[in-house]
Amino acid sequence: MANSSALKAVVRVSRVVDAANTVSICCAAMLVMLILLSPLMESCLLSRKGNNRRRACDEIYMVREGETLNSISDKCNDPYIIEHIQDPDDVFPGLVVWIIPAKST
Repeated sequence: MANSSALKAVVRVSRVVDAANTVSICCAAMLVMLILLSPLMESCLLSRKGNNRRRACDEIYMVREGETLNSISDKCNDPYIIEHIQDPDDVFPGLVVWIIPAKST
């Protein structure tokens, strides 16, 4: 009788472990799908806003590695960015700057 109850307990534990493995595999598959589909979802959301193309620079811009004041000025069409920053040596990745694009004529 003791062997029978021990065997039933082992079977129950085995079923719980199998269910947990199945759930973890499903969660991992969903996570991979979300990661792979996220660029597609972002592009769909951007196109729904009626603005199919993102501007090169928003009003607030974060400096990336390897960028200089001149490269940011060219990219963002802000010829006065050099005047905004007092010390050009203080430009570093992660610095947030305010962009004022030149008016197109």
